[in-house]
Parts: sequence; C-alpha cells; structure tokens
Amino acid sequence: MEPRIITTDDGSHSLYHTALNETYHSRHGALTESRHVFIENGLAQVPPSVDPIRVLEVGFGTGLNALLTWLYARSSERLVYYTGIEPFPLKADTWRLLNYSTSLSAEREFTTLHEASWNEAHELDAFFHFSKLSMGIEDFVASGLLFDVVYYDAFAPEKQPAMWSSEALGVTVGAMRQKGILVTYCAKGQFRRTLRSLGMEVEALPGPPGKREMTRARKT
Repeated sequence: MEPRIITTDDGSHSLYHTALNETYHSRHGALTESRHVFIENGLAQVPPSVDPIRVLEVGFGTGLNALLTWLYARSSERLVYYTGIEPFPLKADTWRLLNYSTSLSAEREFTTLHEASWNEAHELDAFFHFSKLSMGIEDFVASGLLFDVVYYDAFAPEKQPAMWSSEALGVTVGAMRQKGILVTYCAKGQFRRTLRSLGMEVEALPGPPGKREMTRARKT
C-alpha cells in the first residue's frame, strides 16, 4: 500500500506509512526539519576547501532532502555530487501530489529528481550531479568514492531496527572520508554508542521543532 499524504505544522507535506505507523518527515514541519537537520547542520558545515562535496543520503524517500541540497548547491555555488539510496521508490501518483515544489518554487527541479532514471549518474546543472540507487544500505558499495556528508534518514529505530544496527552503520561509516559528517534526526543513546564504537566523534545538537536533540557525528 502506498503511503498517504499528510500536512505538517509548517504547511509542507509528509507521508504516513500505514504498515509502520510512521511518517517520512516530522509532523511538526517536514520542510523545517529537513533544513535544520540535513542542510544547516550537515551540508552547510562542510569547509570551503572541500570541492566537490560528496553527499550520501540513506533514504531518498520523498526527495525533499535531495531538492534542498540542489537548491543549496546552486545558491552557494558549490559543486555537489549527491547519491541517494532507496529500496522502495514512491510511485508517481504519490510524489506528484507533494507540495515541496510549490513551497520552494522548484517544480522543474523536483520533477527532474523523481523522473531521472535510477542507477545512473546525471549532471543536472553546473553545481549539482545526481544519482539515486534502488537498493538498501546493506547492498551499497562506495566504489572508492568517499562521502563528505551523510544524511541518515531511515525510519525510526523502533520501526526499522536493522537500519540502525552496527552492520548497517558500519557500511555507512566505511563509505565516509576522514572528518566526514553524518547527520540525523535520531538522538537515541544506543545509536550514539554504536557510532562511537565505529570510530565516530558524536555530538548532540538542538533538534528541529518537536525534538529536543538531533545527532551529528564526525569520522575521526
């Protein structure tokens, strides 16, 4: 069953996954959460000396984080290579109804992200190269290209525990360069302990609306 659209507190859409009883983004504001967690505390923290910036998103989902990444790359004039992993792509009948393109005045960009072919690289403009892979993190191989930023945007640990295991996180950390950043909305103690066991330096940051904390970790 396809997830159903809900409207969050900032007016932007999210999706509700009936089987998991879980939303794709925060009910307190999908757009607000994505900007705060992944752009402001992740992508925007990459030093200017890093060029290009390589981004890995674990959970392409609605495409909101990818869209915000493209817009950031363009506005900051920083070259970004983005890779998104998603084992369960949304159907066009669902993603076409999401209102992110209206909220961000980016209808062409949002449509391009979703209509781009899977498992291929695309140069979408001078500042944004994009690929989305139809697989889970357990099947991902970095192929020698290490990532500067990871958006870890899986469903919550109690809903999708395998995604927060040391095995899944080990694959993710292994795909990161030294001093690379991982950001996520999750603030669970066990998750942070697992990251530390994998050699990550972990910090708690103020969360988006509705969450006291989020997590940022750096590979040391």
